[in-house]
Amino acid sequence: MTVTEQTRLESLPPLAVATRIERLRNGLEAAGVDALVVTTMANVRYLTGFSGSAGVVTVTEDAVLLTTDGRYRTQSAEQVRAAGVEELVRIEIGNAQAQREAARRVLAAARAGRIGLEAENVSWAASERWREAFEGVGEIVATSGIVEELRQRKDAGEVARMERAAAIADAALADVLPLLASAPTEAVTEAEVALALDTAMRRHGAEDRAFDTIIASGPNSAKPHHQPTQRQVRAGDAVVVDFGAVFDGYRSDMTRTFCIGGEPEGMLAKLFDVVASSQARGVAAVRPGMGAKDVDDVCRRVIEEAGLAERFEHGTGHGVGLDIHEAPAVSQQGTGILEPGVVFTVEPGVYVPGVGGVRIEDTLIVTEDASRPFTHFPKDIVV
Repeated sequence: MTVTEQTRLESLPPLAVATRIERLRNGLEAAGVDALVVTTMANVRYLTGFSGSAGVVTVTEDAVLLTTDGRYRTQSAEQVRAAGVEELVRIEIGNAQAQREAARRVLAAARAGRIGLEAENVSWAASERWREAFEGVGEIVATSGIVEELRQRKDAGEVARMERAAAIADAALADVLPLLASAPTEAVTEAEVALALDTAMRRHGAEDRAFDTIIASGPNSAKPHHQPTQRQVRAGDAVVVDFGAVFDGYRSDMTRTFCIGGEPEGMLAKLFDVVASSQARGVAAVRPGMGAKDVDDVCRRVIEEAGLAERFEHGTGHGVGLDIHEAPAVSQQGTGILEPGVVFTVEPGVYVPGVGGVRIEDTLIVTEDASRPFTHFPKDIVV
C-alpha cells in the first residue's frame, strides 16, 4: 500500500470488523451449528480483513482461526492487524491438508458437535475432504447465507468506501463522455470506450473495476450483458454504459444510457421515457421495512402499463458490497426486507431486438425514512 493509498483510507471511518465476529457467534445457535467453517473469500475478508485469494476461517464460541498458504504469510498478518482483530484471530500457514488439520484441532478443542460448511461455496469433493478431516470430531452441516445475512447492513466504514467507489465512477464517466460525443466523426468503438472508462477509474483511485464494463451500442444495447466489441458507435445509437469501481474492496454499480448525436426517435424514444419513469418511481418508493420484491413491483408495473412487460427480462436490482451481486435480490423472487443500512441497486431495463435497449441504474442505501443514492452522474440522454 502506497503512502497516498494509506492516507485515503485513514480519512475514512474504520471498518467494524471485530463486531462482525461477535454477531456471527450470536447467530450460530439459530443456524443450528456450534461452529462455522468459512470458505467464501468475501466472507473471509468480511470477518478478518484478509483479502487474499485462498483462505479459510474457522469460528467457534471462543476461537477464530484464519488459515492460508505461504504466499500470504506476511499479507495475512498485516491485514488482520490493520482490521484491529489481531487479538481475536489466530493465523496458521500451511498447505490445504495442514489447514484442515488446524481447523480440526480448533473444532475438537471447542467440542463442536455440529460444524457448518457454506453449502453454496463448497463443492461435493471439498465437502468430502472436510468430512474426512473432521471425522470423530463432529457432524458436517450444510449452511446457507449466515455471513451474507450479516453483510446486508453496511456499517459507516463500508458506506464511506462504497461512496468513494461511486464517486470514482462518476468522475471517470465525466472524463470519458467527450469520447462518446466524438464517436460519429472519430470512429470510436465500444471496446475503446470500455478501455477508456476502466483507465479513468484507475486514474481516479480505483483499485479495480467492479465487474466487466458493459458498453453496448445500437442493436447491441438490446443485449443486457453485452461485452464490448469493435463495433463503431454511430449517430442515433442508444449506448448502455454499465460499470463500477472498487475502493478498498467495496464496489459501486451504475448504468446510464445515452443517445448519440441527438434526441431518440420512435420506439427508442418510448424506451427512454418508460425506463426513466420506472427507475424514478422505484427509487422514490423505497422505504425501510418494505420488501425488496415491492421495489421490483413498482418498477415492473410502469413497464407493464407501457405494454413492454415481456421486454423487461431481469430483476430490478441486487445488493452490492464486497461482491457486485449480494443479498437482497430485488426481483419477483426476492424475499429480503429493506432495513436502514442495506445497499442495493434499482436498474430496470427494456430491450427490443432490432431497435435497442435502455437501462438506468443507481446504487442506493436505505435510510431511516427513505433512501439516498451513492451514484450521482446526471441522467441526461443526449451526448
